[in-house]
Amino acid sequence: MPEGKTGALPVPAHIAIIMDGNGRWAKQRGLPRNAGHKQGAKVFQNICDYCRKIGVKYVTAYAFSTENWKRPQNEVNAIMELLRSYLKEASKQTRKDARLLFLGDRTPLADDLQRLMENVERESANNTGITICIALNYGGRAEIVSSARELARMAAQGKLDPDSIDESLFESYLYTGGIPDPDLLIRPSGELRLSNFLLWQLAYTEFVFQDVLWPDFTTAHLDQAIDQYTKRNRRFGGI
Repeated sequence: MPEGKTGALPVPAHIAIIMDGNGRWAKQRGLPRNAGHKQGAKVFQNICDYCRKIGVKYVTAYAFSTENWKRPQNEVNAIMELLRSYLKEASKQTRKDARLLFLGDRTPLADDLQRLMENVERESANNTGITICIALNYGGRAEIVSSARELARMAAQGKLDPDSIDESLFESYLYTGGIPDPDLLIRPSGELRLSNFLLWQLAYTEFVFQDVLWPDFTTAHLDQAIDQYTKRNRRFGGI
C-alpha cells in the first residue's frame, strides 16, 4: 500500500478499534485468558507503530469497558497489571513522537494507575507524530450522561444559557473533547455490534467488521480495512 494513500480516499486520519477476541484466542489454544490479553497488547503496539508509519494521526482503542468489571476478578486484575506494565513502558511510545490520552472514568482505578496515566499524558503532551487514545473504564452512554450532567449543572448555577447548548458545546464536554471523530471503525472477532463504544462520535464513521480474533490481527488486516474504507463514498447525509 502506498504510504499515506490508497484507493479513492486518503488513509483515514482517525481509526477506532474495538480490540475483541482475546479470550477466545486463548481458549482455542488451551491457554488462560490472560495470555490472550498479553498477545493482544503486543498486537496493539505493533498496529500503532504501523498507523504512525502510514500517516494515521489518531488511533482510539477500546481496552476496558465499564461493563468489563463483571468479568472474573483474576482476569480484571491481570488486565490492570498489564496496563501497569504498558504505562511503565510508555516512554518507548513517547520516544516515537506519540501522544497518549486516556478516555473514561478513572475514579474506580487504583491510585498508582491514575498517577501513571497522568504522568504519561503530561510527558507526551507535546508529541505530534500520532495521538493514541486508550478507552479505559469507558462507556459511551456514561460519557454522554456525564457531558449532559455537567452542562445541566452549569445551567443551574447560572453560568450557562441552556439555549446556547449546541452539538459543538456538548461534544466539548465528552471524554474526546478536542479530538476529531473517527473516520473508520474496525472491529475484529466476527462480532457485529458497537458494545457501547463512542456512540456519539461514530455518527458518520465507516465501519469494517473482520472475522479475525484481535491477537491474530496483523498489518495486512489493517490494510484490508483501510482499502475497504478508501473505496467508499462518505456522504455525511448528503447525496
